[in-house]
Amino acid sequence: MNFLSTLGLCRKSGRLIHGFDPVCEELKNPKSKIAGVILASDVSEKTQKEMRFFCDKYSALLSQCDCTMDEIKSVLGKRTGVLAVLNEGLYASLTGEHKGK
Repeated sequence: MNFLSTLGLCRKSGRLIHGFDPVCEELKNPKSKIAGVILASDVSEKTQKEMRFFCDKYSALLSQCDCTMDEIKSVLGKRTGVLAVLNEGLYASLTGEHKGK
């Protein structure tokens, strides 16, 4: 399954948060279920730096996909470069990364 179709599955299942501010708010939540954060390939350096800071602070996985914000918009209907996945299996499908046990 490719990245964009898996992303659509995440959205439909309610396991996706998108947008910088909503993702940061979820990271700050002590009961957060974030499996990991994904950045679009064309997010700004500032956004990358800020998300690295938040993910390090709240011990969340962070990766970058090959898709642009416009490609993500074709699936979500909103142009965004910051995605949080709330399911480890879906995050692993999207990134190929797995949390170490």
